[in-house]
Amino acid sequence: MNIACWITAGFLALFYLYAGTLKVTRDRDQLRPMMAWVDRVPLPAVRTLGTLEVLGAIGLVLPPLAGIAPSLVRAAAIGFVLLQTGAIAVHLTGEDRRIALNVGLLVTAVVTVWLSTAP
Repeated sequence: MNIACWITAGFLALFYLYAGTLKVTRDRDQLRPMMAWVDRVPLPAVRTLGTLEVLGAIGLVLPPLAGIAPSLVRAAAIGFVLLQTGAIAVHLTGEDRRIALNVGLLVTAVVTVWLSTAP
């Protein structure tokens, strides 16, 4: 895994580890100031999303560190591309239509997918 891939994967891993942990550990009232969409989604779905984000963050970093199944980096990054595509759709259908962060994360995930395919 090259340096650029480590940087993009590391950034995504830190972001999703933080965001996923918040979604898993905080209640709806604590999440609402940061995530206006939580009122439109059942809490078990928010918890599941947080769990998937934490697992994806681990999938970006652990396989190359352990030297096993490096293709999991690509799989995790593709998962984050799909996640952000859905997040953009959720934001555009709600009252809070700010998607700049989502677009930035989507681009970073796409770049990570691309970099993880490089030899």
